[in-house]
Amino acid sequence: MLTDIQALVFSALLTWIMLLTASLLRLRGWTLPGMIAGLGNRDAVPEPSPLAARADRAAKNMLEGFLLFVGVVVAARYAGAPSDQLGLGSTLFFWARVAYFVVYLAGVAYVRTAVWAVAVAGLFMIGRAAL
Repeated sequence: MLTDIQALVFSALLTWIMLLTASLLRLRGWTLPGMIAGLGNRDAVPEPSPLAARADRAAKNMLEGFLLFVGVVVAARYAGAPSDQLGLGSTLFFWARVAYFVVYLAGVAYVRTAVWAVAVAGLFMIGRAAL
């Protein structure tokens, strides 16, 4: 099980990886034109492929979820919540978000929503511990 602080750091890293993946897929960053576009002002960005669009939506969803995660962890820490309760909710949130990214990229719609709900359950566990 992760501590809340470990989950916070790993979730920040996951958010960065998701944003980077979305950008690389959209620009085809492994190609020379993609690298040039990535290093430029991005005034003429190509339309995203379906995979790149899913990666972008997943990354934006992670930004929203990460903001909530930080908020409930800070509130729980401030309230002096027991670390075992924070660790369980934080671990659940982090691993559900990893699974969410994989499932979203694979395009599995209903499973994606179920995995997202597991991450939300982790947020509620932390929030409940804060109260």
